[in-house]
Parts: sequence; structure tokens; C-alpha cells
Amino acid sequence: MPQWFLNRSGVEQALLATTGTWLATALGAALVFGCRTVKRVFLDLMMSFAGGIMLAASCFSLLLPALEMASPVNVCCGFLLGCCLMLLCDGICARLLANQNDRRRQILLITSITLHNIPEGLAIGVAFGSANLVIPGGQMSAACALAAGIACQNLPEGFAVSGPLMREGMGKGKAFVIGQLSGVVEIAAGVLGAILVQQASVLLPWLLAFAAGAMVYVVVGELIPESQQNGHKALMTCSCMVGFAVMMLLDTLLG
Repeated sequence: MPQWFLNRSGVEQALLATTGTWLATALGAALVFGCRTVKRVFLDLMMSFAGGIMLAASCFSLLLPALEMASPVNVCCGFLLGCCLMLLCDGICARLLANQNDRRRQILLITSITLHNIPEGLAIGVAFGSANLVIPGGQMSAACALAAGIACQNLPEGFAVSGPLMREGMGKGKAFVIGQLSGVVEIAAGVLGAILVQQASVLLPWLLAFAAGAMVYVVVGELIPESQQNGHKALMTCSCMVGFAVMMLLDTLLG
């Protein structure tokens, strides 16, 4: 890890890390300039691999540290609150999407992906904030691996927004701008998460558990089912398991 990065505050580290995840979204959105389509199996592999990383990060980087600082009941409550928030967001989006035309559905798809980026940014901010405070379980390597996993997920998400917009007749430049904007919220959420950890450390176990609940919901409810819709179920399952193993090794061996 570069020394200049380690010397930064937790808020600055969260800002830099979430800027990186936003750049991954922008890179995915920029695929519209090079091709009209990207092989679905490639996007699914990235999505399932990122899902495995995020599941492991939720367990080893978020929930286990939270359990070291608070009672299991409090951690469970925080975890379920994160799940409930994402369930509420999904429910609202599903009702709005009913019986809508294609353009309206695309706008709401962008909104849905943007909403899902908020807890991911929050998780990155909480991870870097806790690592910066040298809190048990808050390892810098785990925080970096979490950010890398979310960046892997953001790459296909960026194209998932810009690609359909281009196919509907929108110019490549405008489709790219809208696609990359869906990742901007991660920066604000990441900075907020780091600030909350550093200014109100008593909230840390709740924030860790909340972020874990939101991430697990996204993985189980969105990433894994989406990656297995177009066949190659066994391949996608293996990709998810490899992602989980990679994150587990990074967290336990390098932390």
C-alpha cells in the first residue's frame, strides 16, 4: 500500500477509494464508445465474482468486527435494518416500474442502480474509517479489497445503464454521462460513512452491521440471480466462490 495513501485520514481514504469505484462505473459506461454489445457471459462473470467478494467482505470485514464491539442482538438488528432499507427501495422501484413504457422503465432502472450504490459507498467509508482508527477488525487491506470488489461490480453496472440508453437511440456521449453518474453517489456515501465512524465511534458496530445487511441483500437479491439468468449457472457459481475465497484470503492473511 503506498505510504502517501496510508498517511491520509480515513475520510480522505474513503474519498479516494470511492472515486476509484466511480471510475470503474465510468469505465463500464464508456464501453458504449467501443462496441454496441459486450458478451453477456463476461458481464455475468464479473458480477458473480464481485458478489463473492462482497459476501466475504460482509462476513469478515463488517460483521465479525461488529460482533467484537457489540452484542449479537445489536448486530442482528443493524444487519436487518440494512436488509429492510434495501427491501423498501426495491419495493418502491417495483411498484413504480409496473405498467410503464420503456423510457420510463429505463429511468427507474437508473434510479434503482443509484440507490444500490449508496450502501456500497457507505460500506467502503465505514471500512476505511474503522481501519484508520485502528479498531479491531478494521484492517486496511480488507478495506482496499472491499473497494476493489465493489469496483468490479460497478464495471458491468455502468454498461447496464449506458448500453440500453444507446440502443434506444440516445447519443453515445449522453448515454456515457448518464451511466457514469449512477456511481457518483458512492463518493458522497463513502465520505459520510467515514465521517460517522470518526465522529461517533459508538455507532460503528451498528454502521458495520447495517452496511453488511444492505450489501448481502444486493448480492443475494440482485447480483447472483442476475448473473445466472442466461445459463452457465455452474460457471457463475464457481466465479462467486472464487471471489469469496479471494476476499477471505486477503482479509485473513493480509489483515
